[in-house]
Amino acid sequence: MGDREANIAFAEERLEACPEISSLKKASLYETEPVGYTDQPDFLNTCVSFLTTLGPEELLELTSSIENDCKRKRIIRWGPRTLDIDIIFYGDETIDTPDLTVPHPRWKERAFVIVPAKELEDIDVPVPEGSGVKLFRSRI
Repeated sequence: MGDREANIAFAEERLEACPEISSLKKASLYETEPVGYTDQPDFLNTCVSFLTTLGPEELLELTSSIENDCKRKRIIRWGPRTLDIDIIFYGDETIDTPDLTVPHPRWKERAFVIVPAKELEDIDVPVPEGSGVKLFRSRI
């Protein structure tokens, strides 16, 4: 919802401003049709990678605060939102707590994650056929 590019830029700026985060890399922006609840505009997606001294729960707190500061409302599952930040990986750790599951359980099914992630890391996972992921703006 709102200015999709500005919302992503806001999140990236907040991550870059965090003293516990360094070496932030940004993938290109991709536009995709919504998943789940489809009666909404297309989504704008990207991935970032970085080094951090934050623990997984602290990183989740940071990303949640960024979503909240961007006026994120959780009304409809997979529904319209200003920003949705998922922690796909945390190094090579496996995390399964009530609040956080890493790696993200459905990342291999989601071309909107795989395509930009492949720009940043060597990921040997095929992009699902008929993904509908369209380059919106290259940043590489």
